[in-house]
Amino acid sequence: MLNWSNIDTVLLDMDGTLLDLHFDSHFWLDVIPREYAKKQGISLTDAKAEIMKRYEAVGGQIQWYCLDYWQAQLDLPIMDLKREIQHLITIRDDTPAFLQALKAAGKELILLTNAHPDSLSLKIERTQFDIYLDKIISTHQYGVSKESQSLWQQVQADLQFDKQRTLFVDDSLAVLDAAKHYGIAHLLAVANPDSKQPANKITGYQCVTDYRHLLPLTEE
Repeated sequence: MLNWSNIDTVLLDMDGTLLDLHFDSHFWLDVIPREYAKKQGISLTDAKAEIMKRYEAVGGQIQWYCLDYWQAQLDLPIMDLKREIQHLITIRDDTPAFLQALKAAGKELILLTNAHPDSLSLKIERTQFDIYLDKIISTHQYGVSKESQSLWQQVQADLQFDKQRTLFVDDSLAVLDAAKHYGIAHLLAVANPDSKQPANKITGYQCVTDYRHLLPLTEE
């Protein structure tokens, strides 16, 4: 499926790609509406409707991923609430073997996540997946998300990776579209980001539900 001899650099998303997305799905779709309903003294149904409207207003923008933004918008202790359910933060079953194989094959491994630095720190603390990585980048340091061409331009200027010899792995089709538009040659979609949900139907991209199906990394 992938010709590994043509790939030097592997850019990896975090949530839904290396980690199970269930934590984030539960947090943003269940915990936040529940806490907002309590805070505002409104029904859970009304809270969910209001929250969804707010999410949609900033979808794909850096604000959507910014914990400081949501703390100010909703007047909720976002990181405290995350820590209350941190036991749900888990690495995907197939991630360690995949990262070990990539590292053994001499690929440069770079985390490129839209996650806020505080969330990133908590997830590394819980899973220690960072031991496999050469670099860790939160897009918040650039002020724009992976959906933006500006982000890709800035990241490449800093890292100097070869677009033609780079693989990017993500579970978001909007983000994969942005990477494709920028010219990243090798793209892989994760079809099953959330272990509690059925796999997504992916069109337009090579996709995977278990990284172990890509092993061993045979050179063609």
